[in-house]
Formats: sequence, C-alpha cells, structure tokens
Amino acid sequence: MPFRDIFGHVRLIKLLTRAAEAGTLPASLLFAGPSGIGKRLTAVALAQALNCTRNSSFPGLDSVFDACGVCPACSRIARGVHPDVLVVEPGDSGAIKIDQVRDIVDRAAYRPFEGRRRVVIVDEADALVPQAQNALLKTLEEPPPSSVFILVTARPDVLLATVRSRCPQLRFRPLAAEDIASALVARGHSERDARAVAATADGSLGQALEASAGELVEARAVAQRVLAHASAGQDAARRLEGARELLPKPGASPNSEREQLSSHLRAMASLLRDVELLATRADDRTLANPDVRPALERLTEAYQGERGVRAFGAIDRALVALERNAGVKLVADWLVLQL
Repeated sequence: MPFRDIFGHVRLIKLLTRAAEAGTLPASLLFAGPSGIGKRLTAVALAQALNCTRNSSFPGLDSVFDACGVCPACSRIARGVHPDVLVVEPGDSGAIKIDQVRDIVDRAAYRPFEGRRRVVIVDEADALVPQAQNALLKTLEEPPPSSVFILVTARPDVLLATVRSRCPQLRFRPLAAEDIASALVARGHSERDARAVAATADGSLGQALEASAGELVEARAVAQRVLAHASAGQDAARRLEGARELLPKPGASPNSEREQLSSHLRAMASLLRDVELLATRADDRTLANPDVRPALERLTEAYQGERGVRAFGAIDRALVALERNAGVKLVADWLVLQL
C-alpha cells in the first residue's frame, strides 16, 4: 500500500517521505501508537517507497515522494514475498523469540538482493522477549549501511529502555472520525453507517473494520436512550431501570458482555463529545454523529457544561473498570447513577 492510500497521519508521512527522498532516514525507527491505526501499513509503504522501481509523487500530500504501488517490487512487498523486506511478528506462543531475531540480524548483514534498501519490520515489537531485545541492541546501534529497522508497537513502554534509546520514535495518533468514515466509505459502507461506526471506533480503523455496522448503530441508539432516561429525573431507582438497556442479552459469553457494554459506552462518549461541540457552537463539520443532530440538541439541554464533563469522565472510568475485569452489571449500575 503506497502512502497515498493511507488514511490520516499526514504530518508523519511527510516527515518519512522527505527523509527517504533526501537519504536522511534514520536506520532504526520506532512506530508507536494505538492498535489498528495504520502503523504497520505505514511501515510497509515506507518499504515500498525505498524499493520501488518507478518512484513518483502525487498532489494529495504536496507532491511527496511515494511508491507507484504497481511495479513488481511494490507488488511483492504488498504480498509479503520481497526478499529485501522482512517482517517479524509473534509466533503461536504470542512472543517474538531470540532465534527469530538472530535470523533477521544475520540476513540484514548482507547487501540487498535486488532492492535499494533492506527493510526489517518488527510488528508488535512489545512481544519481543528480553533476550531477543538484547540481541537486537548492537544492530540497532550500528545497523548495516543498506538496512532499515522499523519496530511497530502499541506499547512502547514495554520495550527495554536501551532499545527505545536507539530508535527515534514517531508517535501515531488515533485517527479522526472523518478519516475512518472516508476509509469505510471507500470499502463500500454507506455514508450513514460509516459515520456511525467511525464515531465509536476510538480512532482505530482496525476496530472499525472488525465491527458490525448494524451493531454499532444499535449501540448508539441504546446510548442515546440511556442518556435521555438519566437526564429525565434524579430518582436512583428509575435510573437503575435505565441501566438494563446497557446490559447484554441473556446467554452472552463474559467476553461478549464486556465488549457489548464497552461499545455502548464508547457510543455514549461520542454523543457527549458532540453535545459539548453544539453547546460551545463549534464547527458543525467536526460532529462525529451529524445524522442524529436533533437528538444531540435535545441532550445538549441536559448535558452541556459541568454535567457533561462529569458524565464524560464517568464513562472513561467505567471503561477502565471493564478493562480491569469489573462486573458488567456493577459498572452499568454505577454509571447511570453518575450521569
């Protein structure tokens, strides 16, 4: 995938392409950021740009240096069969072991077989066992002249400090809802469904692609009803009745229950964000849920200002509690009492 086909990350892509074109690209790089936002795709796009036989520019990013995406080298890199682009990732054990690292270090020591640069991509680099990280240290400090090492991770703090210090870090941010919606529309989603999915994808295109549009639209509808119910009165018993809507259907597995409630909470956070945008008269184009604007305007009467901020914070704490294995019903009940 060439750079022009990647959604978002324009600033980072400009930095990478300018360095690649000028020959000033660091030999070791760390791509860090949340899962599913395009870090690995960007690493592959960089490998293509470095080895493409028909490098070109395109106007979308101020005519940056890019791969053509169709030459034999680009095609083989995209398929994962180019001899000079090596991808290392966790095995069945979930770890990247020292033998895998020793293998790529040995292969990177030789000149490229047919490309201009050998590119080694270590995906999910946080899965490197400590011994494997130590085996990489010397190579990261003094890489072979024709090789580039790219470590890709959502958890850079798990890596040894000695590894991090040898790799300039590029921090990838969550994608904007507009970028995710555009990517989904390009993949055949309707604009309405794409916006609904993007609004609850937490900035992750990977998460959006895995999600069911119908389920996320329903999650948003549930979130909207629960917020409206909570805003209608202060009686605790009535609020707890509203919490039932957040609970999964009977028979769902514990993991499914947790995922469903998380989906409802992310939809709720997205709605409250839009409520605050309307309350402050911000640019309407930044709304994540413009297709339900009448409902947002009704919620704005109850949740603008301090109450909305408190509710948003409570949702964030509820999501953290779910990640820490708190009971689904307990989290749902607690949340509706905070709204």
